[in-house]
Amino acid sequence: MNITVDKVLDCKGLACPMPIVKTKKGMEELQAGQVIEVLATDKGSVADIQGWAKNTGHQYIGTIEEGEVFKHYLRKANADEVKEETRYPHTVSHEELIEKINAKENMKILDVREPAEYAFGRIPGAISIPMGELEERISELNPEDVIHVVCRSGNRSDRACQLLDEKGFKRLKNILPGMKDWLGQIEKN
Repeated sequence: MNITVDKVLDCKGLACPMPIVKTKKGMEELQAGQVIEVLATDKGSVADIQGWAKNTGHQYIGTIEEGEVFKHYLRKANADEVKEETRYPHTVSHEELIEKINAKENMKILDVREPAEYAFGRIPGAISIPMGELEERISELNPEDVIHVVCRSGNRSDRACQLLDEKGFKRLKNILPGMKDWLGQIEKN
């Protein structure tokens, strides 16, 4: 399949949040209706790109996987279609979460990173549901639970909180800034 694009953006080798950061900048260089192809190797970029497009009003066209590379296609929205990017308003800092863990508060920690990221270091007791699987596995979570959501940087977890909120979960907190700067204990496989 040959897809005509107006711009190709190479994000291979970059981890969250960099493919989104570069995509956002790349979109600024396009005219409404033009198509960008984003090349990425981060498996999390599949859910990240879709979520970012939905959150900003740009059209997610699709993704083609070729070997280790994901080719994401997006169409730049017209000015009247663009939405201001929203952030989930309820957050918890590392320090606050560590206090809650030490006080043995009743809560769940949901890690929405990819399985490899989770395996090499996670908050003890965290549940792994990658962002790209969250919607299909939502029944594994209880909407009545207090759920703190984490990813690498706070971006995927922000989108996860927004998705869960739309599905009726109201006791959510996005853990900021994410696992890349986590100050507490780590559990590994």
